Amino acid sequence: MGDGTSDDLKGRVKEAGGALTGDDDLKKEGKVDQASGTVKDKVGDASDKIKDVVNPDDRS
Repeated sequence: MGDGTSDDLKGRVKEAGGALTGDDDLKKEGKVDQASGTVKDKVGDASDKIKDVVNPDDRS
């Protein structure tokens, strides 16, 4: 599991916890964590695509 996925899951838990307890700050923090996870995943995907273009024979 990559950093993006773990941040997304952590954010979902925080958001749900905030919703259950009425803690708006925790809900917002959860949404930020989810967004951070999405960005990390997209950066990782872009990096993999660049590596494939630069080194097409070196697929791991």
